Amino acid sequence: MEKRLVSSLRTESLFKPLQLKSLSLKNRIVMAPMTRNFSPEGVPDENVASYYRRRAEAEVGLILSEGTVIDRPASRNRPAIPFFHGDDSLAGWKRVIDGVHAAGGKMGPQIWHVGAISSGATEWAPDAPFESPSAVYSPGKPHGVAMTDEDIADAIAAYGRAAGAAKRLGFDTVEIHGAHGYLIDQFFWAGTNVRNDRFGGATLKQRVTFAAEVIKSVRAAVGEDFPVILRISQWKLQDYNARLAETPDAMRDWLGPLVEAGADALHCSQRRFWDAEFPDLDGKDGLNFAGWAKKLTGAVTISVGSVGLSGDFLNAFKGERSRPASLDNLIQRLERNEFDLIAVGRALLNDARWAIKIRDGDHADLKDFTSAAFRDLR
Repeated sequence: MEKRLVSSLRTESLFKPLQLKSLSLKNRIVMAPMTRNFSPEGVPDENVASYYRRRAEAEVGLILSEGTVIDRPASRNRPAIPFFHGDDSLAGWKRVIDGVHAAGGKMGPQIWHVGAISSGATEWAPDAPFESPSAVYSPGKPHGVAMTDEDIADAIAAYGRAAGAAKRLGFDTVEIHGAHGYLIDQFFWAGTNVRNDRFGGATLKQRVTFAAEVIKSVRAAVGEDFPVILRISQWKLQDYNARLAETPDAMRDWLGPLVEAGADALHCSQRRFWDAEFPDLDGKDGLNFAGWAKKLTGAVTISVGSVGLSGDFLNAFKGERSRPASLDNLIQRLERNEFDLIAVGRALLNDARWAIKIRDGDHADLKDFTSAAFRDLR
């Protein structure tokens, strides 16, 4: 079957350079962070290093690693998720970043804590109980233990140590995972944060305190010129329809303090990048999540969501096949400066050379995506 024309427009906007503090990017394409589970005992090996190096060799502007967890007893929910602490794991990440740099690429680790989310794919569990703001997995569903003041302070410090390690190892940036219903997002969400101390509160503006303290800890560890990215989302793994901010004013209350705390860029996760965030205000073709975040805060923003492929990424986990899809809507949004960077997930997971093929107009060689790509590091 003949492949669909991926773009009827010129793609130069995808390949313009961008400067963010000390980070110089040759284009606007970001490899989205995607959990891979190929690091036994938490240590990324040469297969992991080669996986990232192949994307750097193939002109991806910025690579964001899979989620890699901070030094807390129950920060991960599967046994082959990598650590970003400990001598062996950090030595593994040093091999990763050295390989990416040798290939001319730029990279940042995504630092993560799963909070109260256990994995539905395995019965494995950490030695310590899952921890979260209020010992609930989702509204009304108890799970794990509520974090004490000491736990919170230790977690905030652990984020800072991980970021400091990233800079020492030679990474170019760091991303804090504050999305998708994991720990930081559990503090944002009223349904999972019913604390009555300074880390809780009735309003979203009050519930950003934990995230703001994490960002400040990271900033203190890396200095002023090292770029800090924060990944955020409205949707949660626990509830795909959840929304933290129903209005622009609520979004400003949520994101403004996080930028003020030191986040240089907001990585705005949504399932389909072309969906308008507030269609009642600017129509079904209005600004997406990253567009509104940029408008309200002035921060650099990264958009993401089903780029270059048909079908929703959630359906990919159910075995749905995806085919190359038009980039015209994406290019139009980039050209009007709606957002600054675009993160690509499944298309790059499946094909390390995706960016080169788009640059060169080699649309006939673009690959369909199948769930087989989840089972190896290709």
